[in-house]
Amino acid sequence: MPSVWRRILIRNHTMSIMADPGLLILVAVAFCFAGFVKGVVGLGLPTVSLGLLSLAVNLPTAMALLVIPSLATNIWQALAGGQFWALLRRLWLFLLMAVMMVHLGAWIFSHVDIALLHRGLGALLLVYAVSGLITKTIELPPHLEMFLGPVCGAINGLLTGLTGTLFVPGVMFLQSIGLRRDALVQAMGMLFAASTASLGLALYQHGLMPVKIGLMSGAALVPALIGMQLGLLLRHRLSQELFRRLFLVALGGLGGYILLS
Repeated sequence: MPSVWRRILIRNHTMSIMADPGLLILVAVAFCFAGFVKGVVGLGLPTVSLGLLSLAVNLPTAMALLVIPSLATNIWQALAGGQFWALLRRLWLFLLMAVMMVHLGAWIFSHVDIALLHRGLGALLLVYAVSGLITKTIELPPHLEMFLGPVCGAINGLLTGLTGTLFVPGVMFLQSIGLRRDALVQAMGMLFAASTASLGLALYQHGLMPVKIGLMSGAALVPALIGMQLGLLLRHRLSQELFRRLFLVALGGLGGYILLS
């Protein structure tokens, strides 16, 4: 679809959302639940919100809506933990490639069929869920880390620009380089924050994030933070491993539904 028609579609869809109270409630509920998941397991706000929103709005609109809630929550996650500079020295090239390739992905996104991307999102959700349930973490030796870091960062950025998902295969790479739990959570926050900022800029440059969608994205931060706080409270009362498995099963089912719909 030509870029000009894509922009017209986004504007028209934005007006339909703002005129429909039911859709506004759905947006709030989607971000509250996505924030809740992130509060419990440390990731998943963009993926869960994209999956839920894409059932009711088109993918470009869903991607634009997640920018501010995802950016704000991930900046907090990136700065918490006390290991920011050590992680940046180790991962700077991985993060740089992830940020740069978002723009190429967004450019491709503005010139291809939305239906194909919709199914691509479903496939990514399904693959990630299944791999998380059946595989063990692969540990990379240092020489492979130096080589695969930029490659995984580039692929992660490309897929972020194409589908709005922020962690395939970046999170798998971070899990494989031996980071302790707190460092892993902080590194994921750094990846997600940098990728989300780049995604927001790329969407704006390609006319896929009108001002009204930006304002709605800002408003969506409130239910996202409420959900995240509830998730943090629950984290101390529920086995995180059990919740992670339940989350992956639900995510896989949602991905399968989107893929086949």
